[in-house]
Amino acid sequence: MPNSVLFIIASLIWGSTFWAITQQLGSVPPAVSVAVRFSLAALCLFVWCTVRGDRLRFSWRAQAWLALQGFFTFSLSYVCTYSSEQYLVSALVSVLFALMVIWSPLLEHVFYARPLNWRIWCAAAVAITGVVLLFFPALREQFFSVQHTRDKNFVLGLVLALIATLASTMGNIVLLQARKHETGVLASMAWAMTWGSVWVACYAGLMGESWVLPTTVSYWLSLVYLSVFGSVIAFACYFTLIHRIGAQKTVFIGVVTPVISVVLSMRLEDYRPGGIEIVGILLCLSSVVWVLRSKS
Repeated sequence: MPNSVLFIIASLIWGSTFWAITQQLGSVPPAVSVAVRFSLAALCLFVWCTVRGDRLRFSWRAQAWLALQGFFTFSLSYVCTYSSEQYLVSALVSVLFALMVIWSPLLEHVFYARPLNWRIWCAAAVAITGVVLLFFPALREQFFSVQHTRDKNFVLGLVLALIATLASTMGNIVLLQARKHETGVLASMAWAMTWGSVWVACYAGLMGESWVLPTTVSYWLSLVYLSVFGSVIAFACYFTLIHRIGAQKTVFIGVVTPVISVVLSMRLEDYRPGGIEIVGILLCLSSVVWVLRSKS
């Protein structure tokens, strides 16, 4: 499948998952929802790999790296993301996740001594500016609200979201190392998600979280969507792109997903963006085109 198609599929799916995640909050502890989500996703992957005849037995070295990837990508990152959205508007979470376009080249430079590309840095600056402008009204409203109420939970949400972005980026760094031992995308994903579910389940157990799941249709529909589309399909596209074009370009999916969210709001909620939001959309899309057209 062409890289452009993989990029679009992942962007479209993740652009709609912010709303689905809100359907998971409130009645169930975030850690429990994350554990169940990735357990279902891993089960789907194992079944699919078995049907395809893929090899599922990996070496202990590969399993060690996949366990570490599962901790960063499918455990720490998602628990912090779900938790942060209890205190922050999703717009601010989107802005913070756009910072991955900065964390990725920095961490690859630190861990793999890869040179810092000026084109990536310029595109990252444009992208982050675009995301900020895209959600400027919502961001301004939350900051004004925090100033008046002095809500301490805001700082907690901010820290959790930043940890989530760094954990996601570290997961990509570990993935590059895991690929030296195993190259099967779907089978590796299945094990990494399994490990991630184990880590989250252990955390939920230590925190004494309740494992009683709600019976509402909205919760289970969102859970199935997040497990199958938001986890299996989107991550399959995402990890394949990292293998083909590198993490520094692939993380720009996080710049497109907020645009998709806004477009969905325009369609489903009759939202009408103003001039500043339109400029933000144009900056986001131009930064993605710029970086993807780069040969380096």
